[in-house]
Amino acid sequence: MSLVLDSSATLAWVHADETTPAIELVFDTLVNDGAWVPGLWRLEVANVLEMGLRRGRTDATFRDSTLADLALLPISVDLETDVQAWGSTLILAQRYRLTLYDAAYLELAIRRSLPLATLDRELREAANLEGLVLLGL
Repeated sequence: MSLVLDSSATLAWVHADETTPAIELVFDTLVNDGAWVPGLWRLEVANVLEMGLRRGRTDATFRDSTLADLALLPISVDLETDVQAWGSTLILAQRYRLTLYDAAYLELAIRRSLPLATLDRELREAANLEGLVLLGL
């Protein structure tokens, strides 16, 4: 079973102090079955890692090695994220009062009929209302 992976679940995996057994299970599943992400995922993950460096949480070696490790995982970038932005994604953002960024993960999980791995409370609530399987907690 493949899944949709959001940045919150990704970052919980890369920061050892945030990793939980549920997050480890998400990444075990990902390694075996792959994952899908919207086109903005790489920007979100890299941005959080860069902000962590600027705030002194990590260093450039951690950022760079983390990005290199993530690049090795069987993660597919969905090419329709941009196409859906002003349609389905916007509707979901409005319906559930999500950011468009979070709604992009929800839209992808709905469109591909896949479980969603996220730690974001509002996104989990919306996914639950949409009847999606949730992973990560």
